[in-house]
Amino acid sequence: MQYDFNEVIDRSGTSSVKWDPAYLKRHIDFDAEGGLPLWVADMDFRCAAPIINALKERVEHGIYGYSFPNDHYYDALKWWMKKRHGWEIQSEWVTLMPGVVPALNFIIRAFTKEGDKVIIQQPVYHPFTNTVVQNNRIVANNALKNENGIYEMDFEDLEQKAKDPDTKLLILCNPHNPVGKVWSAEELQRLGQICNDNDVIVVSDEIHSDLVLPGNQHTTYALLGESFANHSIICTAPSKTFNLAGLQASNIIIPNPEIKAKLDEELKKSSIHGVNLFGLTATIAAYSPEGEEWLEQLLTYLDANADFINKFVKKHMPKVKYHKPQATYMAWLDFREVEESFDKLERSVKEEAKVLLNGGTMFGRSGEGFMRLNFACPQSILEEALERIANTIYFQK
Repeated sequence: MQYDFNEVIDRSGTSSVKWDPAYLKRHIDFDAEGGLPLWVADMDFRCAAPIINALKERVEHGIYGYSFPNDHYYDALKWWMKKRHGWEIQSEWVTLMPGVVPALNFIIRAFTKEGDKVIIQQPVYHPFTNTVVQNNRIVANNALKNENGIYEMDFEDLEQKAKDPDTKLLILCNPHNPVGKVWSAEELQRLGQICNDNDVIVVSDEIHSDLVLPGNQHTTYALLGESFANHSIICTAPSKTFNLAGLQASNIIIPNPEIKAKLDEELKKSSIHGVNLFGLTATIAAYSPEGEEWLEQLLTYLDANADFINKFVKKHMPKVKYHKPQATYMAWLDFREVEESFDKLERSVKEEAKVLLNGGTMFGRSGEGFMRLNFACPQSILEEALERIANTIYFQK
C-alpha cells in the first residue's frame, strides 16, 4: 500500500514528550504555542498499517497478562536481521530489554566496576555519557575528528585509551548519532582490532541501522568476523525504525554465551525479566515484508527531506554548514560562522524562531556551535521551521 508521509498529524493531548505543551514548558522551558519541536528523536509519521492492525487485534482480545517472546517473535527478528543486514542470528543470543539506554546501564554494571573507564566518541548521543557518569565510571572520550564537516575516528588516540588497563568497554554509535555517519567495514575492523587486542568489549548501538539513506550501506559489527562477534554486544530495536519508542522493546544480541550469561545475571538482580506485550506484538508485525514495504517508502521520504535541507541551507543560509547524513533522520547543522555565542544562538532559535532543536553541547563540548534537527516530519513542517530559523538567525546578521 502507499503511505502518505505528508500528512500532518496533531499530536497534542497524546502525552508526547516531543510535542506536549506542559512537558515542554516544564522540562525544556519552551513555549509550544505556535512552536515547532524538531528535537527529540521520534517521528511525526503514522505507524505502518500492519503494526496498527496487529495492535488493534491484540487489544480486542481483552486480556493483557504476563507474556513472553514465543517462536513467532524470534522468527520475525531472525528474518529481519538476515533480510536487512545479512546476519543469521540464533534465538539464544537474544536478551529482550525495555530499551537500548536501560541496556547500556546494565551492561556497564555487568562488565565494569566503579572507577573503570568506558570509551565513547563525542560528539555522540548524550545518554552514552550519562550512563557512564551515573554509574560512577569514567568517560574516556575518543573524540571524533571533524575534517571540513566529515567525521573520522582518531585511531591513534583510541589505541592509547584502549591500552589503559582500567578501560573495559567501548560504546560505539553505529550508525552515528548526531553526525549521521555510516562507518565503513574497514573503519569498524580497525576499531575492533584495537579493542580485541586490549580486551575491550565493544557495545555496538545499532538502533539506527535500518535508517540508512539510499546509496549507503550499514555494516553490522558482529559480521566483521568471529573474533569481533565474540567480543561484542549488539544493541538493536524497532523503536527508531518504526516509531515505537513508547512500546519499550529492544533486542540485545550477544553471540558469546559467556558474555550473555553475565549480562543476564545482572538483569536478574533487578528482576528485569518481563516483556511488554504490545512491544512483542508490534515487533512481530514490523519485522515482516509488509513492515519492510513501509520502511522503504519512509527511507525515500527521509532522503528527500535531507536533500531539501541541503538546497534550503545553500540558498537561504549559506553560512550554515550542512553535510547530508548517510543515516538517521538527524541533520547536524554547523552555525559557528553565523553566531559566536552558542547560548545566544540556542536562545534565538528557541525563543524568537520558536523552533526547538537539540543544542550541540549536549553531545559533548565538540558540539558547541552545532544544533541537531529532526527531519522525520512532513516536509511542510520542515520548510516552515527552516524559514523561521533563516529569518531569525541569518537575515539578522
